Amino acid sequence: MKTRLIWGNLVTHDIQKTIQFYTDLGFKQNGKETDELVSFIFAENHFIINFFTAKRFENAMRGKLANTKTENESIFSLSADSREEVDLWLEKVKKAGGTIFSEPENFEKGYTFGFADPDGHKFNFLYWPGM
Repeated sequence: MKTRLIWGNLVTHDIQKTIQFYTDLGFKQNGKETDELVSFIFAENHFIINFFTAKRFENAMRGKLANTKTENESIFSLSADSREEVDLWLEKVKKAGGTIFSEPENFEKGYTFGFADPDGHKFNFLYWPGM
């Protein structure tokens, strides 16, 4: 047996706001949104993150959801090709309305910053030489 694909599933409290935010960052929707779900493609390898309404996600989890405004669930790292590109992403995220929780910084041989989307889901852009 083998696993063919993996994708992420997160909550959105406003599908239209999620669509606007990720579209403004330049990501493409994976299919057409529904009343309960919107999906985006995040990388060349077609990593997909699905954003479900809270009611649908809580039902699927069979439990309570984390409050991503005050608690952490995970962080997705997005690659950049250079330090300059990290800085360009920083400006794009700010313009789209993201919350910067970690300003750009050197980390070992890399360079990174962290941001949260309108629902509080955390991401970082990272340049790492040779990656």
